[in-house]
Amino acid sequence: MRGSAPSGLEVVATDLEAPWSLTFAGRTPLISLRDAARIVELDPSGEARVVGTVPGVKHGGEGGLLGLAADGAGHLFVYSTGEDGNRIQRFELLGEPGSLRLGSARDLLTGIPAGTNHNGGRLALGPDGMLYAGTGDAGERESAQNLDSLAGKILRLRPDGSVPADNPFPGSPVYSYGHRNPQGLAFTPDGRLLASEFGQNTWDELNVIEAGKNYGWPTVEGRAGRAGLVDPVWQATPEESSPSGIAVANGTVFIAGLRGRSLLGVPLGGPSGDRWGRTSTVLEGHGRLRDAVRAPDGRLWVLSNNTDGRGAARRR
Repeated sequence: MRGSAPSGLEVVATDLEAPWSLTFAGRTPLISLRDAARIVELDPSGEARVVGTVPGVKHGGEGGLLGLAADGAGHLFVYSTGEDGNRIQRFELLGEPGSLRLGSARDLLTGIPAGTNHNGGRLALGPDGMLYAGTGDAGERESAQNLDSLAGKILRLRPDGSVPADNPFPGSPVYSYGHRNPQGLAFTPDGRLLASEFGQNTWDELNVIEAGKNYGWPTVEGRAGRAGLVDPVWQATPEESSPSGIAVANGTVFIAGLRGRSLLGVPLGGPSGDRWGRTSTVLEGHGRLRDAVRAPDGRLWVLSNNTDGRGAARRR
């Protein structure tokens, strides 16, 4: 679905099988299908065509083919679950719209802990040219506080997979830690990184991510006011949200909710949570929402996820 408001809502494509991530290669939308390990492109009429199947993907629970990010220079970054854990790969993206195909693959980072749940999986290219990835704790809570583990983190890599020299922990891709299951990454116009995160039983979170900071899991959940831990700028109960993908557009953070089955809007504020705006419901009635992306033309695209085994699909 796309549109910036319910009055402008347009259904672009239907009958996608467990879609997880949406990115744009130029103006061509690409979507990952979690369980089938396929990447599809949409033509202007909304018909889906298979671009390729990512080899070695192991689907189970919440694992499978997850995040995508295209760099506009013929590369597609892919986060998926393999036999030895989650991994980040870079594929050549060959051909033209309508005949795109996957070329050779390069492993950028492997051995990210995987589990039935909490695999993270979102990718985003930052205004600094770096690749950011959200990883879940894979069900091992304490790993989120272990700087030697890649679980429960937000990672930062160069596009070739090397570790940037200015990362906060020398030689490590870890950019921030203390995360439970971050599945949304987006940048504000002034370059701040935002991340949405599933809570356990109490609070989902939206955080402003800073290099080297500790976001509290599993010590705290939601705002705690503890020294050394960063509080979220926004929180909601899991029933209200269970956030996955996020997008920033028109001064608002749009948060796709799975359990909440709605798209929430939070007006941007400063780094302090008390300056962020009041939450509004932008879209509802379309089931579980997995991703929200601002397209190159400025419109907001929303990906529903009612075929992932937890929702009820609506057919045309």
